[in-house]
Amino acid sequence: MKDAFGAPQSLLVLGGTSEIGLATARRLIARRTRTVWLAGRPSPALEAAAASLRGLRPEEDAVTVRTLPFDALDPAAHEETLGKVFAEGDVDMVLLAFGVLGDQGRDEAAPLAAVRVAQTNYTGAVSAGLICANALRAQGHGSLVVLSSVAGERVRRANFIYGSSKAGLDAFAQGLGDALHGSGVHVMVVRPGFVRTRMTAGLSEAPMATTPEAVAHAIEQGLWRRSETVWVPGAMRLVMSALRHVPRTVFRRLPL
Repeated sequence: MKDAFGAPQSLLVLGGTSEIGLATARRLIARRTRTVWLAGRPSPALEAAAASLRGLRPEEDAVTVRTLPFDALDPAAHEETLGKVFAEGDVDMVLLAFGVLGDQGRDEAAPLAAVRVAQTNYTGAVSAGLICANALRAQGHGSLVVLSSVAGERVRRANFIYGSSKAGLDAFAQGLGDALHGSGVHVMVVRPGFVRTRMTAGLSEAPMATTPEAVAHAIEQGLWRRSETVWVPGAMRLVMSALRHVPRTVFRRLPL
């Protein structure tokens, strides 16, 4: 298999400027990946991200990095856009890394803003995820890695709009993994805690905060092990297991 042992030759990143997505691409390029697609809204940042990856390998062992216009909020265009990638050859790994945090206070008062969060994080992901999953199944191999969040494990008052969208995404990805079982396609759900990125800049750090590089390392290890679920950091699994069983009357009083 081209994507054997967690070292794909080709990678499609949905959310081409995602810091976690780019950190993952860098780790995989250092090993075996030589073709990368960065899918995102056309922008100087997307082109700069592509250029940064191209510079990681010497000319005699260059990596091919291409950008692809992709908008999570335009699902009607997803099949045509993503189909062009798979039409050029097999894709060993798809990383679904796009998403928005939103602003809880603003979004509660402006339902259309809340809907935008839900459409980006869930509806857009369902569309792109199914299209990529069907293409991977048709080629008979590959991995679909979905960036979820611990925020979806038990939704908190402080960010229930974002958390609920991630809860939906997580459930969708788990079901998709079950649907693809036995097809040769591996689906892996990644549940990071608080990650220090542009998206969380200015927010108070939660305990066990992590970095894009740490998440990328966990993704690489999960690919190697063919894991179905990856927690980052690993101790977050125990924390969320405990919080999941806290009575609701107590949970809503916790300073989370």
